[in-house]
Amino acid sequence: MKKVSKWIWGAATLVYAFLYLPLAIVVAFSFNDSNLNAEWVGFTLDWYKLLFHDDVMIEAATHTLAIGAITCLVSTVLGTLAGYAMYKYRLRLLPVLVLTPIAIPEILMGVSLLIFFVMLNMTLGLVSITLSHIAFCIGFVAIVVRSRLQGMDETLVEAARDLGASPVMAFRRITLPLIMPGIIAGALMAFTLSIDDFVISFFTAGVGSNTLPLEIYSRVKVPIKLNPEVNAVSTLLMLLTLSLILIVSKVAPSALRTND
Repeated sequence: MKKVSKWIWGAATLVYAFLYLPLAIVVAFSFNDSNLNAEWVGFTLDWYKLLFHDDVMIEAATHTLAIGAITCLVSTVLGTLAGYAMYKYRLRLLPVLVLTPIAIPEILMGVSLLIFFVMLNMTLGLVSITLSHIAFCIGFVAIVVRSRLQGMDETLVEAARDLGASPVMAFRRITLPLIMPGIIAGALMAFTLSIDDFVISFFTAGVGSNTLPLEIYSRVKVPIKLNPEVNAVSTLLMLLTLSLILIVSKVAPSALRTND
């Protein structure tokens, strides 16, 4: 058992090192006083100062946060309604319609949305990106909300109805407060997925509608343009994402499980 345990711990260490060591290197080199990501020269904050004076990067970050906020709001409302409907009515077709966008590959989702917008003769831009992110994130919110509903004590709603509460009042006074942690968790997840998305944004973005992931990609795909400023913005984006994940884990630690 001890040998097996050592092998398991060794394999787990290698896997986590493979996952997190590159992230640690990005963070470290964002403070490196060198134009090249080759060796450590010294500590500096110049790349962060340069980043906050980069108008193109700031504009891309503004677009990303705006799209993320709108996506978070709309997908949370629609995803909550979808999750409640899936839990309440047990319709066979509804889960397929809600969950298909998150089950298919992102590249297929991006291509299909691009074709859809072209068929509508719609100009690609921030609106098309936002609509695409909403369509993608609704399913995630619905899963989280439905998971929260499955762990709810239904007798509380029945007791409220027995005491004279209408269905709307019972939902507003009983169900909604109980599932609120799940709604918040779903909202934060939708925001995180939106600001991190690259594939769908790549296919649905138009001229002048750059987002932060797209801007980062445009700067690293050409080796000569690779600079520590990209490391700095990647570090900040990573910090924001991890902060949202921590908030989700504190607000609703069991919201992302299939069952409570």
